[in-house]
Amino acid sequence: MSTKQIHVFISHAWAHSGHYDTLAGWIFNENWSSGQASLDFRDFSVPKNDPIHNANNDLQLKKALFNQISRSHIIVIPTGMYTNYSKWIQKEIEGAAGYGKPILGVNPWGAQRTSRVVSAVASKTVGWNKNSVVGAIWELYKP
Repeated sequence: MSTKQIHVFISHAWAHSGHYDTLAGWIFNENWSSGQASLDFRDFSVPKNDPIHNANNDLQLKKALFNQISRSHIIVIPTGMYTNYSKWIQKEIEGAAGYGKPILGVNPWGAQRTSRVVSAVASKTVGWNKNSVVGAIWELYKP
């Protein structure tokens, strides 16, 4: 059985970190496989409990975020309406586009409305289901 190491960046607003926590739990805290491949997901996000400490201003933070994005295979973005108003999620979308990284949009469970900003750039969008999320990451993965 071969092992595929997949670097995943989960975009999120810290004020809505529950989405990050749920997605990270699904992706990184379970053992996943597909056929003969064992999937080894690695977290390249910037979670609230491990912020970028060396960024003293917006430009340094943007560079640090883009560094994480450049080393990721997939960018996962929940499509909650807050993404329409987050300048940092907008910058993460720009980084994904600049580095040619596929974006997976994930519609939060029970959301009545979703972000058109994310839907417009997503390579694929799935519902709030761990099997759908992991399956889509595997589908979009390009080493």
